[in-house]
Amino acid sequence: MSFFYCFFQKHRNTSLTMCLLMVFAILTGILVYSKENVRGVKTHQKTNIYHLANESLPVDGDVTKKDLEPSGLNAKYALLMDASNGRVLFEKEGYQKVPMASTTKIMTLLITLENANLQDVVTVSDYASSMPDVQLNIKTGEQYILSDLLYSLMLESHNDTAVAIAEHVGGSVEGFATMMNEKAKEIGAYDTNFVTPNGLDAEGHYTTAYDMALISSYAIKNQDFLDIIQKASHTFHEQTTGRSFTVNNKDKFLTSYDGAIGIKTGFTNDAGYCFVGAARRDDKTLVSVVLASGWPPNKSYKWKDTHELIDYGMNHYNSKEILSKGVTFQEIPVVDSIEGGVIKPYVNDTVSLLVKEDEKISFDVKLPVQLNAPVQKGETIGKITIYVNDEKYKVLPLYSNEEKNRITYKYILKQICYYYFCVHSS
Repeated sequence: MSFFYCFFQKHRNTSLTMCLLMVFAILTGILVYSKENVRGVKTHQKTNIYHLANESLPVDGDVTKKDLEPSGLNAKYALLMDASNGRVLFEKEGYQKVPMASTTKIMTLLITLENANLQDVVTVSDYASSMPDVQLNIKTGEQYILSDLLYSLMLESHNDTAVAIAEHVGGSVEGFATMMNEKAKEIGAYDTNFVTPNGLDAEGHYTTAYDMALISSYAIKNQDFLDIIQKASHTFHEQTTGRSFTVNNKDKFLTSYDGAIGIKTGFTNDAGYCFVGAARRDDKTLVSVVLASGWPPNKSYKWKDTHELIDYGMNHYNSKEILSKGVTFQEIPVVDSIEGGVIKPYVNDTVSLLVKEDEKISFDVKLPVQLNAPVQKGETIGKITIYVNDEKYKVLPLYSNEEKNRITYKYILKQICYYYFCVHSS
């Protein structure tokens, strides 16, 4: 098709060519018709692939410098995450399945906020009232406004409150656990399994530091969640007797760290001291998880570990735009197109990352050597893979910046009629 079209353009003013063109047009039309019915147009899989591999992004400062990572952690399992995108900045056994104590209640609160009417009245069951310390000491048959119980759940981590909430929202503890596990999978926490709403030690109740960071990064995007965990105290009463309660926030990190968001403490004999913390400064939002951060009497280890992790992220990572929306890449010629010429692939996303000075950002761009018309504007024609320290971070599509139409029998016949007979073919 390309040869015929070029020949036609060069010799269109000769009489002999006109006859030849008519013959070729009919024959070519038959071939084109056959091809178009087969639709064997795209041949990406048969073309060579263009690689722009290991195209490094320059960074400021001395790239040979190796920043010291947190090394004095007491926690057996720890992880620091960029909450904006889920990228892990540091981990210590962060993918081991372990108990998480009352950090479980992060998911309990989240499920309640997303699935219940907070003005509902909750009636306390025998089972809920039988939960061990830490307790609000609610009694069988008492009634509470659901929103009030959420402050009891998060500010003082009451186990009886957690069960009362779970039974009301999920119909039973088991039903609520199903909701928790479904949400965990939705978020991407595939190595987590909830059995209880309060985090008391139970067979099959576990998470990882990574999963808990994912869940918490999701949770802190909910403003209602933040309003509850950041409140200093809350006073409420039981609905039938008027019995009054005041609960106070036990999260010392919230008042001891600049930019702290929260989130939740925890302790059981199996889990040890645990804490999920978050902090925001300028363009950085970090989530840290420390699990098994000591046992009694070392209650303060979790605060020290959390400070060290968050400090590490705040002091050593800075936001950099590593890929800008609209950036174009190597031009690709288009075969058998009416317009001719090339297409410029472009990226439609801006990517910013928290990176250290010694981190290497690289790209792998994959594009076909050529394209066969037709090509639609905005069509995906390649991809770019972003690597951080040679580990895959994200894959983004590359799009066509314009439309290219395919030369067809109808188009050629129209051109012949126009040039030789001054007839417009419809």
